[in-house]
Amino acid sequence: MHSAQELVTQIEALTSLPSVYIRIRETLDAPDGSMSEVAGVISADPALTARLLQVVNSALYGYGGKIDTLHRAVTILGLQQVHDLVLAMSISSVFEGIRPDHMNMNRFWRDSVLRGIAAREVGRRCGQPTAERLLVVGLLADLGHLVLYQTVPTLADQARMTADETGEPLDQVEQRLVGCDFTEVGAALMDHWRLPACFAEIIGAQINPRLAGEFTYEAAMLHVAARIVEADRKGETSEEATHGVPPLIWTTLDLEPSSFGELREASELNLTGYLALLFPKLGNGS
Repeated sequence: MHSAQELVTQIEALTSLPSVYIRIRETLDAPDGSMSEVAGVISADPALTARLLQVVNSALYGYGGKIDTLHRAVTILGLQQVHDLVLAMSISSVFEGIRPDHMNMNRFWRDSVLRGIAAREVGRRCGQPTAERLLVVGLLADLGHLVLYQTVPTLADQARMTADETGEPLDQVEQRLVGCDFTEVGAALMDHWRLPACFAEIIGAQINPRLAGEFTYEAAMLHVAARIVEADRKGETSEEATHGVPPLIWTTLDLEPSSFGELREASELNLTGYLALLFPKLGNGS
């Protein structure tokens, strides 16, 4: 049997965050860190600069192509959102060398982006001030599976097939076969990367949001987003998928179950645009 920390340690050599992201985070963490300094760090990487400006000027952010300098982009977006966008744009390069035999990576990243969009959509519907952060949390939420398929591929594949065949919750099958589940592995990876504490708390409690403590509300949003992705993967109708969300989740979020279909539709509507921005190589088979 394996622990989440053990599996994350095994994959550590392949999952170092890019140096430019590390420098941005160090600048943000510094007592005298400023927008100008963050812009300076990003500008040292021309490719990242171009991508960030492309994202900010896209129709998805609504600035109408009017942001023509990096400093203006940082000023308008704010330091937290710049941090989150750079992190989101860095993820594909982090795992570029990982291609597990039993995992369709194109599908994995597509589902990850859909989960991120859906989490943000739920956050917006709930009036959550930090809804934008949920985009990157949702994008990272299934990285535990990527670690599992890279370190214990046979067990991970067996767990998925068993869950699909029997209807038993996937996390419970993983606990039985592997010793830990994808949420624990994902949370361990967030801690290993020293990301903001809320990332590990929300990701680790996405199945049972009450375990997230002060982040229960956000974890409940991620739970609904994960259900949207699962419904898409299984080809379920929104009405069928709604029954898979516990009533307590809807109560926590003060949402009606009937909103599931609208949330799903809005998320899928923006999927192609975000895939092109965050994973530009995906359509070419990367």
